[in-house]
Amino acid sequence: MRRNLGSIFVVAIVVLIVASLSLFIVDQRQNAIVFRLGEVIDIKKEPGLYFKIPLLENVRYFDVRILTIDTPEPERFLTSEKKNVLVDLFVKWRITDVRQYYVSVGGEEIRAQTRLLQTINDGLRAEFGNRTVHEVVSGERDKIMDLMRDKANEDADKIGVTVLDVRLKRVDLPQEVSEAVYRRMDAERKRVANELRSTGFAESEKIRADADRQKEIIIAQAYRDAQRIKGEGDAKATAIYARAYEQNAEFYAFYRSLEAYKQSFGNKSDVLVLEPNSEFFKYLKSSGGATKK
Repeated sequence: MRRNLGSIFVVAIVVLIVASLSLFIVDQRQNAIVFRLGEVIDIKKEPGLYFKIPLLENVRYFDVRILTIDTPEPERFLTSEKKNVLVDLFVKWRITDVRQYYVSVGGEEIRAQTRLLQTINDGLRAEFGNRTVHEVVSGERDKIMDLMRDKANEDADKIGVTVLDVRLKRVDLPQEVSEAVYRRMDAERKRVANELRSTGFAESEKIRADADRQKEIIIAQAYRDAQRIKGEGDAKATAIYARAYEQNAEFYAFYRSLEAYKQSFGNKSDVLVLEPNSEFFKYLKSSGGATKK
């Protein structure tokens, strides 16, 4: 009985070993290549449980998720102005044809990344060489990234991968060039500021001169109108006096004499020296005579 149990146990172990060597699992993040004596015989792209012949067949797995190439150090490129720029980039890519990927780069991720970076760097050197610093920094940055993705895909298709995106994280000038550019920008900003100040001062002088001219015109017009109104008033007053004189000459003469007295004796300190029989005292004498009566 014990001998039978031992045999059963051994057979069970053998079966488990054979099963473990015969079964393999492919999950949704992977593709698998089945080899028989080193030759590719099948590609497993769907997730699930599969069988293989032990010892004769082996399986190699490949990650088909999106992978990232991130350059550790910025690359130096030359623009059309013969100026160096430092470019820091990253690339998003994935395996789309596992068989081609294995045949082209041996299924090695490092080899695939090296080839993609070389293609992208060559394309960037060509594009940067036809553009100015301003264009590569801001003006046509998006256009360059789109061109690099398309060009990289032309070569990536040959090794069974697809480039999803190429991004320029940073495009900077070298330190020595940045300082020179900063000084030039500072001088340019000062020149523009001085020009704006000069323009503003000229405009302010023009506005001030125009305001002074309008003020003089308004004052002159006001003085003209005042003189005209004053003249009209004097003319009306003269006409009234004339009509009053025509109606009663004696009363008009009396009124004029009163106005003369008022103007002559406005203050207590006023002194007027005249002859006693002067015409100026005509109505004063009459008043005095009337009082005597």
